[in-house]
Amino acid sequence: MLCPFVWVDVTAYIRQNPPVKLITGTPMYTSYFGLQENPFNMTPDTRYLFLSRQHSEALNHLLYGINEKKGFMVITGGIGTGKTTICRTLLFLLDESIDTAFIFNSSISDIELLETINQEFGIPSGIQGKTRKGYIDDLNRFLLKNFTAGRNAVLLIDEAQNLSSSVLEQIRMLSNLETEKEKLLQIILIGQPELQELLASPSLRQLNERITVRYTLTPLNPCQERDYIRHRLAVASGDGNGTVHFTRWAYRKIYHYSRGIPRRINAICDRALLIAYSRNSGTISKKIIKEGAYDIGGSYLADETGSGDRRGYLLFIFVLIMLTFLLVVVVNKEALVEFFLQTDFLEWPR
Repeated sequence: MLCPFVWVDVTAYIRQNPPVKLITGTPMYTSYFGLQENPFNMTPDTRYLFLSRQHSEALNHLLYGINEKKGFMVITGGIGTGKTTICRTLLFLLDESIDTAFIFNSSISDIELLETINQEFGIPSGIQGKTRKGYIDDLNRFLLKNFTAGRNAVLLIDEAQNLSSSVLEQIRMLSNLETEKEKLLQIILIGQPELQELLASPSLRQLNERITVRYTLTPLNPCQERDYIRHRLAVASGDGNGTVHFTRWAYRKIYHYSRGIPRRINAICDRALLIAYSRNSGTISKKIIKEGAYDIGGSYLADETGSGDRRGYLLFIFVLIMLTFLLVVVVNKEALVEFFLQTDFLEWPR
């Protein structure tokens, strides 16, 4: 068991206990670059989890909340920042004494939520039938039996920003399942930033006040982005980075388009490797990254494939011209004043 809680070195743990390999499709460029599989697959894969400072802290916050039985925990982050991968990695890290229920379809009613929770925990329906009270009574008996056996129970709900107010209120009621000293069910809500706004609404004030562990996943910085790409190449090659080489300017261009969001990084790198393969090139240059970004489409990326560059460049030129003009006026102020005093504009030819 992980109790009493110790701040876990999740990187070392995963290296010593690698998750089960998933079977995925292999693109045509893998063998050309000395890779065993696609390093930039868009589906979450715990083997490729890059434990940046943010992701490591998110995992440790969740492990702390579960082991200390804090009750409610919330993890938020933008689209593509790695929330679902964090979910799956957490399930892999948990001790066998912890029962889990993972709900990824958040577009459900409150009664469907209770039914799904019981199904995930393997709780058979009682004699009271499929009613709200029946589901809750069955769940309560299961949790009490777990507690007596020294076990814990965790409920994870992904894409929680899509939950309705009535479902969130039902989740709050589930947090009332407790003993005199601790919670019987640990509830983790994982969602996009809109989840924070939803929980801050007056109608969900009671739920919001019960949340004791919170963490927000932020995008990778430029250094983390470079290490992220190298990490995925190393995992895919099995013994190094294969024969792929990204130039320094390529890394910078990737960050410019992706803004450090892992899902966007994957999409750009996958397309760049395909372009490089078609040209028999082992080097990923800035030009290839730019072409790959255009292939993907501007609306998917941070600033519509370079339009932000042009706007920024024009704005910079305009500001530079204005500053130059002001500098000329300040330096030659006396000469300009004397010129205007000696010039009779009324006598100028019309």
